[in-house]
Amino acid sequence: MESAKKTQIHSLNDMLTVQTGAVVSRTIINEKTGTITLFAFDEGEGLSEHSAPYDAYVQILDGVMDVTIGGEPFQLKTGEMIIMPANIPHALKASQPAKMLLVMIRS
Repeated sequence: MESAKKTQIHSLNDMLTVQTGAVVSRTIINEKTGTITLFAFDEGEGLSEHSAPYDAYVQILDGVMDVTIGGEPFQLKTGEMIIMPANIPHALKASQPAKMLLVMIRS
């Protein structure tokens, strides 16, 4: 799927649909300096524990996500955000269908 068109208004919630039993994603911006990616998770779906060399900003656009950072659990709801620190293991799981925006700045 192509990146979002520049100088055009977009509704993030309309750019991606939750699919049964799946995690789907759409890259909005992909540059050497960073990425912006939209995710949609069906209930019970998620991203297994991993770490990244850069801080990552996560904002819940719709639904509820359980996020674990360095072994500490957090529950994020629509409109809430958290920053996942660089090099700290983290995992995400939807406790109900959810949409999430991930921003990673590589610097």
